[in-house]
Amino acid sequence: MEQIEPQSQSKKAKTGFITRYLKPIFDALLVPVLAVLTAMIVGALVIAAAKGNPLAAYAGLFEGAFGSLRALSETTVWATPYIFAGLAVALAFKGGLFNIGAEGQLALGAVASAWVGYRLPELLGVNIPTVIHLPLTIGAGMLAGAAWGAIPGWLKAKTGSHEVINTIMMNYIALNLVSYLLNGPWKDPDPLNVIARTPMIAESARIPAIFSQYRFHWGFILALIVAYLVYWLLWKTTLGFEIRTAGANPDAAKYAGINVSRTIILTMTISGMLAGMAGAIEVTALNYRHELGFSQGYGFDAIAIALLGKSHPLGAVFAALLFGAMRNGATRMQFLTQIPVDVISVIQALILLFVAADAIVRFIYRIKAPSEQVVLTRGWGK
Repeated sequence: MEQIEPQSQSKKAKTGFITRYLKPIFDALLVPVLAVLTAMIVGALVIAAAKGNPLAAYAGLFEGAFGSLRALSETTVWATPYIFAGLAVALAFKGGLFNIGAEGQLALGAVASAWVGYRLPELLGVNIPTVIHLPLTIGAGMLAGAAWGAIPGWLKAKTGSHEVINTIMMNYIALNLVSYLLNGPWKDPDPLNVIARTPMIAESARIPAIFSQYRFHWGFILALIVAYLVYWLLWKTTLGFEIRTAGANPDAAKYAGINVSRTIILTMTISGMLAGMAGAIEVTALNYRHELGFSQGYGFDAIAIALLGKSHPLGAVFAALLFGAMRNGATRMQFLTQIPVDVISVIQALILLFVAADAIVRFIYRIKAPSEQVVLTRGWGK
């Protein structure tokens, strides 16, 4: 019997590893990376048209985002809510649903966490240990976001109404409800306070910073853990298989015995919970209160993050870090070059454009389209 040489076996093993693990990662990252690169090139043209120096602008952007430990810390601070909100939208995408309500879910999560953080000790009349108070505070935000996500999920499953319309409308309800609470019954009663915001939460409801001299906090580490848990949920559990199957082909999922209505409701509930957690972490780890307009559009940017990350939890993390870096570095870029910060919004829009219309990127760089396309939603009229 002919024996296979050890060198040949090693070569085959190496080739198998590349084919099985590295090539899929390369293929998944290729178009998003080129989309970002193309957006940066077009953004450079926009900067030049505004009579700025693109190289100096991008150098300032990089310096502001990664040029020091403090800058790196601030980048993670910006990226943390982006990770949670990006995961929320990405999970919905995997279920074939378009959750545009992350902004409202995030705001409700933040205000619910703030209320439990400052009000619960007053109601009970005792100091609550951190080990109890902190989980309750974060849990309140998660519960508020989950409830707000479950409503359009239930409407979708039971009445067939489209989640895009429902989540958009519920954003208005959520944001106006939060505005009423912050300007009314939950407003900080301090006579010197003229801002629509809650009182400071108790010390027992706060997530500490990892380093006292920087704002880098444990919420970022928690975001990475949650990203792994979302990956585990989607690819290692029965529920995750049901979410992905219902998202890819609800008719086939129903034929296979999957309760599609239940899966839709659960998907939107978990998605809302993740968005609510983004707000809760901002309150407990960073701001220690909730005030009107704090969210900076995290919920809407999350759509671009989920698209850029190809609806994968790991991709959402990297996309969130990119958006956090751009947000953090924008101030330094403006200081060094006098270019408006709005240029960053233009670049983000260009990234979204090239990621969403990846056929443009494939045409520019002569990349063959894959035989299977990622299903984001099942259509506007279904």
